[in-house]
Amino acid sequence: MLLLTPGPVQTHPSVRAAMDEDIAPWDAEFRPFYTSLRERLRDIAGGVEGVHATLPLQGSGHMILEAAIRTYVAPGATILVPMNGEYAVRIARLAREAGRVVVELPAEDTHAITPGAVAAALDAHPEATHLAMVQSETGSGIVNDPAVIGAVVRAAGRRMIVDAVSAFGALPMDLAAQPEMDAVVFTSNKCLESVPGFAFAVARMDRTEECAGQAGSWSLDLSDVLAQARRSGWGSLRFTGPVQTLRALEVALDRLDAEGGPAQRLTRYRANAARLYAGLCALGLRPYLNQAEQGPVVVTFHQPDGMDFHGFVGALKARGVNISAYYTTEAPTFRVGAIGDVGLAEMDRAVAAIAETLAAMGKLPAAA
Repeated sequence: MLLLTPGPVQTHPSVRAAMDEDIAPWDAEFRPFYTSLRERLRDIAGGVEGVHATLPLQGSGHMILEAAIRTYVAPGATILVPMNGEYAVRIARLAREAGRVVVELPAEDTHAITPGAVAAALDAHPEATHLAMVQSETGSGIVNDPAVIGAVVRAAGRRMIVDAVSAFGALPMDLAAQPEMDAVVFTSNKCLESVPGFAFAVARMDRTEECAGQAGSWSLDLSDVLAQARRSGWGSLRFTGPVQTLRALEVALDRLDAEGGPAQRLTRYRANAARLYAGLCALGLRPYLNQAEQGPVVVTFHQPDGMDFHGFVGALKARGVNISAYYTTEAPTFRVGAIGDVGLAEMDRAVAAIAETLAAMGKLPAAA
């Protein structure tokens, strides 16, 4: 089966094989391995030793994102959220349910957030202490640039949290150049090409310590994760987690290094997305984004009129291609991931399977 969702992604057999081991996370041999893994993730984020730390949390991207909001945004404080996709909607909900005040910056899910819009919103809302933004919006496929938006946030004297869940490991991130960023959060199972299980924040240690005690949750308090590392060492865990997945992540990071790092991985993903975009357009399908806005992680297309979406997904899976079984855009769409242990041959296979499936359903526009 070819897995082409925005995550979890297709993984290399060596990554999956690394989990075939029973591990005691409290064992002395585990500690140097875990310490090294945290340092490697910090370095990918452009973090600085002694300034930034990797703060792991077992679970999904939603959990680490909520932990970052709870940790760095004070209860009752205001957070600005640019609303150009479903995952921004989720940031807003997480913040509200954590007792933070949300100011929404309206935006279309077909265009990246502009620095001018953010500057105007921050000027209009001096009470907003933070901006929280999605870097790669997998509802549609657009990319927001944290460096460009961060410069505006920094100039305004505010703080920033970036959801890089579907971006980290490919799209650029340089924490050393962005002192306004409290944390970038991500998971192991997207552009890092590993399996689900752990999520991570790479965060400023000074800010994390300043914010101790305001999360309102022991499990989701990143300041407590840092305090545990200070007390017991960087190779220690607070609670038992799916540690076999960390072995898989180690192999995935080795593969990232062998590929040439995030820049080279991004080149492959961009080529994958371009091949999908061109191939599906050639079938007569209508892209959700114009080519200038199309990101490298997921390609989204309008559904043909009257198409049975779930029937399409099921029939495509029967042909060996598994895509997202839901969509989050207002218009009916379908989306195909361009990330994971895949290349141009897999993109061509996906386009051919989509063409066969739509033709069998009588919904192939080029055949009309």
